[in-house]
This record gives sequence, C-alpha cells and structure tokens, in this order.
Amino acid sequence: MPKSSQQADYRVEPLGKQHDRSAFSCGVEPLDRYLREQARQDARRRVAAPFVLCEGKSNAVLGYYTLSALSVDVGAWPEDVAARLPKYPLVPATLLGRLAVDTRLRGKGAGGHLLMDALRRAFQASREVASVAVVVDAKGAAASFYRRYHFISFADHASKLFLPMAVIEQLFH
Repeated sequence: MPKSSQQADYRVEPLGKQHDRSAFSCGVEPLDRYLREQARQDARRRVAAPFVLCEGKSNAVLGYYTLSALSVDVGAWPEDVAARLPKYPLVPATLLGRLAVDTRLRGKGAGGHLLMDALRRAFQASREVASVAVVVDAKGAAASFYRRYHFISFADHASKLFLPMAVIEQLFH
C-alpha cells in the first residue's frame, strides 16, 4: 500500500500466536473461518504458510494470504507454456491458496499489496526451491482481480490462473 504522511505503516509477516484474528471479516465466511479456525493449524502442520497484514504496532489482522507447494500436471498448462517446460509428468509451482482483505480496507489497495508481497516471497523462495509459476484457484469475482495482474488461465479451467516465475522475476528486478 502506498505510504503517505497520513497513512499508517503496514506490515506483512508470518501468522503467529500474537496476531488477533477475532475481528477479521472479509465478507466471505469460508475465508473468515479459515483464518480464525484453521490457518494456525495449517502453519503448524506445514501444509500452508499463512501471512498476515497488520497496521502499525497493532497485531489485529487486516488481511492474509497463504502459500504452499504444488505440483501441476504438465498437460494442464496452455500449449505455448507446456512447450517450454521439461517433459516431466509434473512440474513444481507455488500455490497462492487464499487471499483476503478485511472489509475496512476494501478498495484501498490492500489486496494488491498482499499479492505483491506473496509474489515477492514466492520469487525469493524459487531461488532455493524450484517453482515455475504462482498458481491461484480464483473463486467468483477474484479471477478478474488476478487477471488485472496478468495472471493467465489454465487450458482446462478458466478460474485456475497462473503467473510465470519469469514474469514475477521482472517485477522485482
């Protein structure tokens, strides 16, 4: 989120015990419930890495996303992408599993801020653990949000989108 003299500082960090998730509401009950009831367990079990957006020194969660590893069947990629991939049955990717912003920040750039943070972390991780793209399974109107950031649809699922790591790399160089 852009900073100005009137805006508070925002930070994105791994979800921890200190974060207050109780007042978070994005307006989508499964996403709200996941943050309240499941996210810490997923982190502890290492099945997803949740990251939260907080303001200033507050530990109140205003947004979050999750990252995890994913293997994608080489045949699922669009033909032009698959042609550049090795002929392995599965290729590694990073799953951006959930991304949600509290209704109090809606329309203020928090979603884009979280997405850029997720892409930066995924790119940094891809230097040590291979990943050819960041993949999202966009529900409802979320697909148009990701398309604004140039995510591409998979050949067989219009709501399953990806952004190649080569494109992400250009964002951060």
